[in-house]
Amino acid sequence: MTRTQTRAVRIGVPVLAATTQGAVLVAAGLLITHPPAGWWDPGERSVVAWLAAHRTAALTGASDWLSALAFTPAVVTVTALVSVALLVGRRWRGAALLSGAVALQAALFVTVAHLVDRARPDVVRLDGALPTSSFPSGHVGAATALYGGLGLLLLRTGHGWRRVVCALLWAVPVLVAASRLYRGMHHPTDVLAGALNGAAALWVVSRTLPARQRRRTGPTAPVRGPVALVYNPVGVDDALLERLSAVVTAHGHRPPRLLPGSAEDSGRAAAERAVAGGARLVAACGGDGTVTACADALAGTDTALAVVPCGTGNLLARNLGLPTDPADALADALGGHARRIDLMRAEGDGLPARAAATMAGMGLDAAVMASTHRGLKRRLGWPAYLFGAIRHLRDRRFALTVCVDGGRPVRRHVRMAVVGNVGALQGGVRLLPGAVPDDGLLDLVLVQPRGLLGWGAALAGLVTGTRRPGPAAPLEHFRGHRIELTADRACPRECDGDPVGDGRVLVLSVRPDALLVRLPGTVPDAPPGGAGTPRSAEERETA
Repeated sequence: MTRTQTRAVRIGVPVLAATTQGAVLVAAGLLITHPPAGWWDPGERSVVAWLAAHRTAALTGASDWLSALAFTPAVVTVTALVSVALLVGRRWRGAALLSGAVALQAALFVTVAHLVDRARPDVVRLDGALPTSSFPSGHVGAATALYGGLGLLLLRTGHGWRRVVCALLWAVPVLVAASRLYRGMHHPTDVLAGALNGAAALWVVSRTLPARQRRRTGPTAPVRGPVALVYNPVGVDDALLERLSAVVTAHGHRPPRLLPGSAEDSGRAAAERAVAGGARLVAACGGDGTVTACADALAGTDTALAVVPCGTGNLLARNLGLPTDPADALADALGGHARRIDLMRAEGDGLPARAAATMAGMGLDAAVMASTHRGLKRRLGWPAYLFGAIRHLRDRRFALTVCVDGGRPVRRHVRMAVVGNVGALQGGVRLLPGAVPDDGLLDLVLVQPRGLLGWGAALAGLVTGTRRPGPAAPLEHFRGHRIELTADRACPRECDGDPVGDGRVLVLSVRPDALLVRLPGTVPDAPPGGAGTPRSAEERETA
């Protein structure tokens, strides 16, 4: 089949499905409103009349609240906010699924309601006279598409609470349907048709979206040897472990060895046991803490690391361009290629030497990490840090002495200092625009805004990527192999998002080519030092 034919099929099938969906709804509505002789009466009037006769103040209040969840303003607002959040997180398929399903069911609802024009139940209607007809229920259709779609998206995450939240979301359309019957706004067949409309819209849109393309520019390098999964038992449940194990076996491997990490070392000892047991690939299933612990255990070995993002920040996964879904990330690692990246060594007063894979710093960022509750992070994800950031924005600046590669010390008054092996934060914000994980260098940014205008300039620089040079700039950058930070007083410190205690000194040094990681596909066409292409030794020297 040619590319044009494939595109025609991809477009034509969903269009045909949506047209069929609308035709079936119209036919069902006309059959209900104009039944043939001898048509069986399902007794819909008696159901609605019984509910109207047994109304109470409490039930009426609950039905009012439930109906509001599916009113047009609420549906449009929730759809827009969630879609924007998904786009910021680079999950455009999720945004397209949600917004597309809501839009499709709305278009079909308006069309079918106009053609069928069914009268609403002959009872006291709590919502008054609405401009549309009774068949199908627009509220139930919108609730099914929106909250049902949110539930489907949650099922593809690695969070342990996803089943509970998904069940709650899928219960919303059912409760909305009950509230519409209770309020006398629809017949039972109307809410049933609305639910089918929303569910069918989700199916049609999901079939319309193209599958995620994995770039292939040549033969891949398959993993040869045993696979081990080192996981955080707090964030990874049995269901996700089964999914990940199925991915491993689907790629021709034996069932992986499952090794839970401990709270004391975040999984380092488990990763060391995996290497000692002959594992050729260790999949770190957790957040940045689990990934860093496994990376430290694998550093300097020929055992590769697969990053399976199941945490809050997942900074290394984001910077390496990995899928956000854990199963997809593992599948891409098993079918992709291997490359080496750098690690960092962090130490300081009261801080034993430890590894860091993404970023380490002191000041505001570390204070935010320390003050954000773990439960809030599990519920909200990385946006939970925003609450901590607002709380600490008024923290006073501190004097900091910076020494890069043993050069002349530089003294500044800053809000925070961040050293990175990678550059991007959540949402694609480039805190360190020049940082790449394989250039043998570390990047430092000093965040030193003065007043409200200074914060505005700093935020503008982060969003636009433009940075004003000079010691008075709100964002000042340095680069080197070894970066020493010495504060005038004890400050909060963090490594890869984990608080490591207050102190005056934080020293970061690069560990070039320390870690072998697995990435999707083959080496992509990217500038030297980008997320896909390792730099040569000559390029490292001239960087």
